[in-house]
Amino acid sequence: MPFDNEFTIGIEEEFQIIDPQTRELRSRVNEILEEGQMLLGEQVKPEMHQSMIEVGTGICRDVKEARQDVIKLRRAIAELAHRKGLAIVAASTHPISHWADQRITENERYYQLIEELQHSARALLIFGMHVHVGVADREAAIAVMNAARYFLPHVYALSTSSPFWIGRNTGMKSYRYEVFKQFPRTGIPDYFNSVSEFDNYVNLLIKTGCIDNGKKIWWDVRPHHVYPTLEYRICDIPTKVEETITIAALLQAITAKLYKLYRQNMGYRLYRRALIEENKWRAARYALEGNLIDFGKREEVPLRSLILELLEFVDDVVDELGSREEINYVHKILENGTSADRQLRVYHQTGDLKAVVDLLIKETLEGVF
Repeated sequence: MPFDNEFTIGIEEEFQIIDPQTRELRSRVNEILEEGQMLLGEQVKPEMHQSMIEVGTGICRDVKEARQDVIKLRRAIAELAHRKGLAIVAASTHPISHWADQRITENERYYQLIEELQHSARALLIFGMHVHVGVADREAAIAVMNAARYFLPHVYALSTSSPFWIGRNTGMKSYRYEVFKQFPRTGIPDYFNSVSEFDNYVNLLIKTGCIDNGKKIWWDVRPHHVYPTLEYRICDIPTKVEETITIAALLQAITAKLYKLYRQNMGYRLYRRALIEENKWRAARYALEGNLIDFGKREEVPLRSLILELLEFVDDVVDELGSREEINYVHKILENGTSADRQLRVYHQTGDLKAVVDLLIKETLEGVF
């Protein structure tokens, strides 16, 4: 296999559970969970709100295997939901429903989280996609994470799917950004000089009672506290399967390229968290229509141009990873817009948020059946 089986991929997706008649969220995960776990085992599980269900692929050798697993999981969950008169949606916020109307899953961990974070936890009615990329060498993983932070807003902009919140057009392409930043230990991490420096940070938080383990570090990218992976957590959940796979492929390619540079003792310039957060805000607000800051040039550059530069940057590893076709789909996203763009087009045409939900139900299953 290319890269000696490095850079395996795992993808986690969090789906909304929808009543297709009312188009509202429904707290009915328990009706599909038992059968889902019988069919899929640990690949399916509940989340804090009962109107959400999470699925996760196995450890996939490449993006083509990941595509098969993602499609299999979406199909299985959609069929289980359909038998109960429900539907699933892949989008990071629901256009209409209110978080206060959703029931909390009966789980001690979720109750503890609500006790600790109060309103912020109850209102966390957002849905995401997490991409794990295998990096066995922990020292290398920290170095790659440090450099990859710069590219996170670029990839984030391609994923945006949450322009609406509780019946309102927020004016943002990703309102999930505003909801999640109420949690501690979120956003772009600062960089670490070594694994020992990172471990000392985590151990200090555990010792002082801030966290009980690394799972409560919710950064946009983090070394996973159990698995030998970098976990990318910044993205909205894309609505279409093709978008999910493309973004996973792009994150894998960024990881592989930065790892290759690290092994060649070629460093990549590191930027402070505060600077990268400026670009993250722009990606959340404007997505593909905005400008990001090119810190090297010290000027604004259209995000679309920076994404094309990113594609050139990773080009020499794409064929080794076997993901040329998937990476090329980035051009389709640039041409047709993100899920947020398509949702907004429907809303401006109809003035009807239920029509937006109908679009999401349709697109979530595009290429699945």
